[in-house]
Amino acid sequence: MDEMRAVNRDLTFAGVIVVAPGEADEMITDKQKTALDALHLRKIDLADRVLVVNVNLRLGSPPTGPRRHPPRGPWSA
Repeated sequence: MDEMRAVNRDLTFAGVIVVAPGEADEMITDKQKTALDALHLRKIDLADRVLVVNVNLRLGSPPTGPRRHPPRGPWSA
């Protein structure tokens, strides 16, 4: 998450409105995880652009299910 915080900071100082994933330092319940996942997808729905910070260079669908949102924007194929 350090990389995401750094990107968030840099974009914010550049005048970009950043809507980032939430964080939790403590353990969360399955119900909270489900609610946070739904909130995360709503944030994506609201976004004009999505920047993926992929530190480990992993590709593919997230473990919670297939991607719901097709890539969009000038960087998509």
